[in-house]
Amino acid sequence: MKKIGIGIIVLVAIFISLLYWSLSSTEKTFKKGELLNINNIETINFKNIDSVLISASTLYKANNIKTLMQGEQYRKAWEAPIKVPIVFLDSLKGGLKILKEGGGKQTHSIKLLSKNGTKYTLRGINKDPKKLIPEFAKTFGLENIIVDGISAQHPYGSILSAALAKRAKILSTEPQVVFVPKQEALGTFNLKYGNRLYLLEYETEGETNWTNYKNVSEIVETDNLQELKLKSQNSIVIDKSVLIRVRLFDFLIGDWDRHAKQYGWILQKNNNNYTAIPLAGDRDNAFFKSEGLIPSILSNKYVIPELQDFEKEIDFLPGLVYPFDRYFLFNTNEDIFITEAKKLQELLTDDVLNKALNVWPKNIRALDGQDIISTIKARRTDLVDYAKAFKKIIDEKGLLTEALKGSEDLALPKELLQCFDCN
Repeated sequence: MKKIGIGIIVLVAIFISLLYWSLSSTEKTFKKGELLNINNIETINFKNIDSVLISASTLYKANNIKTLMQGEQYRKAWEAPIKVPIVFLDSLKGGLKILKEGGGKQTHSIKLLSKNGTKYTLRGINKDPKKLIPEFAKTFGLENIIVDGISAQHPYGSILSAALAKRAKILSTEPQVVFVPKQEALGTFNLKYGNRLYLLEYETEGETNWTNYKNVSEIVETDNLQELKLKSQNSIVIDKSVLIRVRLFDFLIGDWDRHAKQYGWILQKNNNNYTAIPLAGDRDNAFFKSEGLIPSILSNKYVIPELQDFEKEIDFLPGLVYPFDRYFLFNTNEDIFITEAKKLQELLTDDVLNKALNVWPKNIRALDGQDIISTIKARRTDLVDYAKAFKKIIDEKGLLTEALKGSEDLALPKELLQCFDCN
């Protein structure tokens, strides 16, 4: 018994030693992309060139110990050079002006407005997780677990997600990878936002319709949709078929982070009634990899149940069912879930999946393309079963008793707090 105790102590000591060794690779929490074809970034006139060759980040380089403890993830994709177009706000989309700085926990962003009233966002591809680091992690020198966790996100996952969404006949924010140099239009934002790699995409709210839907009155976020439901005398219904297809699509691409603030709604007016059509934003966690000893522990269903690895089988579906799902889909007919699962199976054929990879540069496709597509294919095979289980879990968890994320400050009656169709 004594020998067993000593053995356990030795194993724990080895684990802790390897842990701190893996965490010692860098003390940085944030780093901009690395330009590879520019000798002096301070003197070059970016208006004389139309693109840059850039590596998204070298912050996630790893030796064998780090790979063992924290996984391989998408480190090679973060380091891989890609060619990216240069944009200037005063000419982009006919001229964009800055509305305000965004407020994400790990994503630096700027809200933009075009001359025709369309809203866009520049979302930094390089993440800054400083706000997510808890005090105990700082106390024990474990910050790099959070920082390095970004390597589990694919830097260009949003681009592939949008291409697949289009073929699945659902909306996306249509992101594009761009490089924004320092420029007069950035003004006081130059230091923080200049010379960086971004996703330029549509906003999930606004008064101007940029979608292909007709008779759209506006695009709203979830809390605004709830307020409209509360105050409006007109009927507002959710297009549940499309919402279910969107959520099943989330399962296919392994996007585990899908709370209420991740969606906008296209309000389509028909006489005096409205239909709300979901618009998914923020695809940072599509194709999320959770490899290595530490991420595997954290993504265990008994630790962080929603933090799930993009594997061929969904490990723990209840962890992926959010209050958002119960709020909008409680007591929805199972036939709709099955129909939408089959529709996705029909729309996302092998040929469609393979061709979608062409939105990525050749070197990025070579690194991760086939692994991602083969995983989607495996999940597609089981999608009807996932759809049935999804419906069952929603109904088992029942109505909400607390506000949706982002709606905490709304004074909603009990019925509208519980579900969208309850009042």
